[in-house]
Amino acid sequence: MKTALVPTPLTRGTRWVVKIGSALLTNDGKGLDLLRIEQWAAQIAELKLAGIEVVLVSSGAVAAGMSRLGWTERPGSMELLQAAAAVGQTKLVQTYEDLFQPYGLHTAQILLTHDDLSDRKRYLNARNTLRALLAMAVIPIVNENDTVTTDEIKVGDNDTLGALVANLVEADALILLTDQDGLFDADPRQNPHATLIRHAQATDPALVAVAGSGGKLGRGGMATKIRAAQLAARSGAVTVIAGGRIDRVLTRLRAGESVGTYLEPDLAPLVARKQWLAGHLQMKGELVIDSGAARALLNQGKSLLAVGVVSVKGSFQRGECVAVKSEQGLTLARGLVNYDAQDAAKIVGQSTQQIKSLLGFINEPELIHRDNLVVL
Repeated sequence: MKTALVPTPLTRGTRWVVKIGSALLTNDGKGLDLLRIEQWAAQIAELKLAGIEVVLVSSGAVAAGMSRLGWTERPGSMELLQAAAAVGQTKLVQTYEDLFQPYGLHTAQILLTHDDLSDRKRYLNARNTLRALLAMAVIPIVNENDTVTTDEIKVGDNDTLGALVANLVEADALILLTDQDGLFDADPRQNPHATLIRHAQATDPALVAVAGSGGKLGRGGMATKIRAAQLAARSGAVTVIAGGRIDRVLTRLRAGESVGTYLEPDLAPLVARKQWLAGHLQMKGELVIDSGAARALLNQGKSLLAVGVVSVKGSFQRGECVAVKSEQGLTLARGLVNYDAQDAAKIVGQSTQQIKSLLGFINEPELIHRDNLVVL
């Protein structure tokens, strides 16, 4: 019986981010699955030639490298993981280039780190480059730069990277292709009665409870996909979690078929600067605020003033991103701070009028201006 057609923003959007996981690309670790990759390339080419701009976030560098090196288990040391990524990345990108060429499309390799997405200047450079490539007959291939990243600067998984790229290019949809048909209410590998969740709000807290863990090749499981959907929702993008082995999965989604799990954003899109702030995964420090300041931020849309700050934690410079927390430890917001940590500590609890006398100068009257702050 034919799957019912469901009208969604997928049928109207013109910019997609498609993420393909390691287990799919390497046929569960047996080496690059060239037949499957060729099928995805054909679908992406069909979308591109129909006027849809597509960014491909591709896992598989480490897994492909493991296969080429004859390793059956993911190594635990950073240097071996980076070596595997270096070996596998060349094979992965060349494979994509060869498979897109028959459609008159080139590929462009984009390797990103967390710093590229957290530094404002580099963020804008990456966005401008991707937008320029999308206007050409080019498929950008994005991956985390695993050969140089460490735990301190790692995005962590390509589901999250896909969501950050969706924010970066203001995509209409984030498509997460996985080795499962979608998100189930129980693990279908262990429970034969598990039911596919067809539609939900991306921010529904119940989704986290049913998400499982990752496989032996990738770092992400369903939990990371839910988090990715929540990040993508901040810029108004829908997220679909769908089986990459489903026949013509991408073109069927474009046609409006109900395939996989559709996660709908329920948050209003944020302006570009606040998308960037919301996507920050690593904070340079913390500002702990009192209950009055918390009410001003959460309920009145105010900037953060020094008078409402109780304490300063961490080492940060002016312009860096810090977390704003309650005295109970709850993260309320994040934003770009107008003073470095040493100076901020000197004006904690003081009125704006006292800043100049305490520091000998005044950068801004606020510790964080409302335009540079996003409430979580």
